[in-house]
Amino acid sequence: MKNKTVNKKEIDKFSKLAKEWWDPNGKFKPLHKFNPVRLDYIKKSILKKLKKGDGTYLKNVKILDIGCGGGLLCEPLTRLGAQVVGIDASNKNIKIAKIHAKKSDLKINYYCTTPENFNYKEKFDVVLNMEIVEHVKDVNLFLKESSKFLKKNGIMFIATLNKTLKSYFFAILGAEYILRWLPIGTHDWNMFVKPSELVEICKKNSLKLEEILGVKYNIISRDWELSTDDNVNYIALFKKI
Repeated sequence: MKNKTVNKKEIDKFSKLAKEWWDPNGKFKPLHKFNPVRLDYIKKSILKKLKKGDGTYLKNVKILDIGCGGGLLCEPLTRLGAQVVGIDASNKNIKIAKIHAKKSDLKINYYCTTPENFNYKEKFDVVLNMEIVEHVKDVNLFLKESSKFLKKNGIMFIATLNKTLKSYFFAILGAEYILRWLPIGTHDWNMFVKPSELVEICKKNSLKLEEILGVKYNIISRDWELSTDDNVNYIALFKKI
């Protein structure tokens, strides 16, 4: 099988920005700001749903981060005690991730590959698909291949953007053109995924919806926070059945 989920245009776009992954004030500044809220949600959900760890740390929890980029989630999850594997279709992203992990003295296994080409025998307690499904060519196939790596009763996190007029205004016009938080062209609204569509795709692949939460930017605290409003950014949690 040859990279059937890869959108080459999207991979090239992020490969050109690879050197900026770990610059908190660079092109990935929004992700650095976004990281604390998604990391906290992932950690709490793992502890609650999988009953693993000691209430604080994720010891012996096996996590696969698909579309890991430069490792912004892989590293803090490793520090929390998880055994993390990160994969990404961009070779430049993986190189940056490996270099930074080595500098940070963290053991993380990184591979330049896609879910359909990833030949890995072990299954994982957790699979992460964070801010990635809106950049792939075939969401159905991508999630089908991703779900293969999940143990029964394991959990998958999918964070993406809803396909609404509000998301077009905030995520594209606002974030890219007005506030310049992101480089123009980062997102394509036509590739955004409605929660209802995501749930249907996941249902076909033995993934049962546990919950969906919105994520919004608080202009007063200047931080991201969980919300009941999923019209722009949202995180969905699924369980493998």
